[in-house]
Amino acid sequence: MKIIDRYIIRKFLGTLAFMLVLLSVIVVVIDVQSKAPRIENNGYTVGYFLLHYYPYWMVYLIITFMSILVFISVIFFTSRMANNTEIVAVVSSGASFHRFARPYFITSLLLAVMAFFINHYGLPRANVKKNKLEAYVGTERKKQALEGDVEIATKLTPDTYLFIFNYNRKSERGTGMLWQKFDKNGKLLHQISANDIYWEPQKQRFVLSNFYERKAGEKDTQIISDGDTKMLDFGRPPKELFPDELSAQSKTTPELRSFIREEKLKGNGNLTTNYIELYQRTSMPVSIIILSVLALSLSSQKKRGGLGVNLAIGIALAFVFIFSFEALKVVAEHNTIPPMLAMWLPNIVFAPVAFYLYWKRANQ
Repeated sequence: MKIIDRYIIRKFLGTLAFMLVLLSVIVVVIDVQSKAPRIENNGYTVGYFLLHYYPYWMVYLIITFMSILVFISVIFFTSRMANNTEIVAVVSSGASFHRFARPYFITSLLLAVMAFFINHYGLPRANVKKNKLEAYVGTERKKQALEGDVEIATKLTPDTYLFIFNYNRKSERGTGMLWQKFDKNGKLLHQISANDIYWEPQKQRFVLSNFYERKAGEKDTQIISDGDTKMLDFGRPPKELFPDELSAQSKTTPELRSFIREEKLKGNGNLTTNYIELYQRTSMPVSIIILSVLALSLSSQKKRGGLGVNLAIGIALAFVFIFSFEALKVVAEHNTIPPMLAMWLPNIVFAPVAFYLYWKRANQ
């Protein structure tokens, strides 16, 4: 590796590390100040959250916005090199712009590969820790959605259904339960209703209280029974049967793919959130390479106004990228466009622009 390669890679990684540290300190301080009352009102201390929530939250935040951080870092240090005529000196020595750009491609590719594996395998493990406390830093509406009472209507298998009128996610207890099993022709074969249902973690079973059971017998007869308690095994624990809005984040990609396959076999068509999570895990690392090329193309020429102009352009484009990504995510959640297209559309739009500007800059 040549001296110029080591120099640029060191500048690239050094500036990115500085951005990461600066972001971590500023964001954590601001977030702690704004959320401290909620944390304390829920019976926790800020110190506890600094140890058990914020380290994992920062992993989530950094990986989510890694492509933007890389983009701004490249704009920053490349603009300084251009203003100091370092790029002119390298090109004047006989090296082509493609040769000058090689360490940018190497570093962005390495960062993209690292982000890819963290996104698919490391980040979900961090999200498990983060999501355990997520309900205590959000609004009351979010806390209610994650830990409060909800109405359950789910398809357990292609021919079995479970309904719970009022189910509390935190206590894993519910009231007004109905379970039904049908044959291929839609005839009811087995039905169980109960006043109450709760999860027994030691026995890994659901317990029904005051149940009423009805089975189809021979020659259109029915077998009826009731009792005080009955145990049922639905094959999975409550968190898997009744996933919340954050559950997809906590699964590694193999686990998420397996969950999607199982839900599709059951006939569950409401998997948009899971598909969004799956596709963005690959699209975001790819955007690191695209935005690195775009940043290099925009900032490798000395401009009137210097570093400030390049940073202003970079921040504006970063805002456009983030806004488009988040807007498309909302659009996909409402089933307006396919999740895969939504998660890849910013890259599809920005990639031709980035490589056109790179080609134009390289041939000047």
